[in-house]
Amino acid sequence: MNKRVVKYIGKLYSDFPTKFGVPRQSGLVPSLESRIIMEPEYRNPQAFLGIEEYSHLWLLWDFSMVEQKKGFTATVCPPRLGGKEKRGVFATRSPFRPNPIGLSCVKLERVERTKEYGTVLYVSGADLMDQTPILDIKPYLPYTDSHPEALGGFGEAHKEDGIEVDFPEELLQRIPVEKREGLLDVLKQDPRAAFQKQPGNVYGMGFGEYDIRFETNESGQLVVCGVEERLSEGFKKVK
Repeated sequence: MNKRVVKYIGKLYSDFPTKFGVPRQSGLVPSLESRIIMEPEYRNPQAFLGIEEYSHLWLLWDFSMVEQKKGFTATVCPPRLGGKEKRGVFATRSPFRPNPIGLSCVKLERVERTKEYGTVLYVSGADLMDQTPILDIKPYLPYTDSHPEALGGFGEAHKEDGIEVDFPEELLQRIPVEKREGLLDVLKQDPRAAFQKQPGNVYGMGFGEYDIRFETNESGQLVVCGVEERLSEGFKKVK
């Protein structure tokens, strides 16, 4: 049997320099916009003929920044379950898989034809880090891909999880207007894993060109306490 070589066909560019803060699933934060730029050999405009007929796309992508463990690990500990309860790897969307392949459904916002990059796809609702390699793009077909009666497992119990956000106006003004809604929606999802929610800690999250720092108060609100040009490399406890 001939071995097949899987190539990257492009990269997705988002506001997340590291995985901390990236939405846990695609579609959770529809206000986030990203763009997909193809590799030069896949910029033939004929490859996108008819793509604008679809409202949503499936993206297959590479967990390129995840350090894969040696050997097969049958179980993982999902952060949504506090990082302590185990589930089978095939019953989760953990990045630690036999093959590090991700699957996301995104909304196609617009298509732009450019001289520099050829066809550029602008999508919303992605759950990918900046410069994530894309393996393939396929149209979403609602008549066959949508199953409203489907069961959601343990994820269903946590779909409404979130936190109230207090973002002082003087700090919010430092964020470009077109980025504010997306940032607020990301913070409302509470980027911290269940086992990271220690009171009294200040956390840092990279978003676009900024380092967003936040903590929680006695009322359980997430309070933004700093917005600076990005200094931290993703999540870190500041104090």
